[in-house]
Amino acid sequence: MNRQRFLARRDTVSIEEMDRADCDTDTLDRTYAQFGIVNAVVSGWRRTYTSLLRPVFSRDRVNTLLDVGSGGGDVPRALSRWARLDGFDLEVTAIDPDERAHAYATRLPPLPGLSFRRALSSELVTEGAVFDAVVSNHVLHHLDPGEFGDLLDDSEQLARRVVVHSDIARHPAGYALFSVGTLPLPGSFIREDGLTSIRRSYTPAELRTAIRGRDGWQVLTRAPFINLLVLERPDTDVAVEGITDHA
Repeated sequence: MNRQRFLARRDTVSIEEMDRADCDTDTLDRTYAQFGIVNAVVSGWRRTYTSLLRPVFSRDRVNTLLDVGSGGGDVPRALSRWARLDGFDLEVTAIDPDERAHAYATRLPPLPGLSFRRALSSELVTEGAVFDAVVSNHVLHHLDPGEFGDLLDDSEQLARRVVVHSDIARHPAGYALFSVGTLPLPGSFIREDGLTSIRRSYTPAELRTAIRGRDGWQVLTRAPFINLLVLERPDTDVAVEGITDHA
């Protein structure tokens, strides 16, 4: 295969095994269990928390955060723990429409201030819910153009301070590293679906094209191979430190 052409085009056709309604449930549960390991290594949420989320929280009130498409719940659990360690009172609402993800997440030991709901972001918009921060992890590449636009519309209505949609940045080097690095994780969909996710994901330039005409949204990039789609409200004093914005 020509290295210059590999991953040159975004794959919008392939489907991840865990998204299939008839996928093996035991393998799916092992996949959810391994997400915590994988996301800790590749998703960069600790840095995203400290640079984009923590600055909008206050120790003088209850803070609120919505995680859209929370899957097995490892990201909202991490955010809850970090906020508590930093002395913030943070209420996290984690939503996912998939009953299998919801069942797995709610079987785990509860954390103070963290709740899971089987719901869509549009349902919370209808309810009139508002949160200081709205986040998602590896959701954007799953969406078709209409769903992508709907998520951004919902996020604009749900977020009071900041929105951070984090996703994979498609790159051949990232594909190769993930392919090798996930070999020690057998018995799950992690490796197969992760490689599909990379093929489905956006380059920074493609993501900028996808948000063209939307006021306030920006694409920020982080190593290794992370896209952050960010919306900061005018009254937000979030300092975006150490982040480059380039194609």
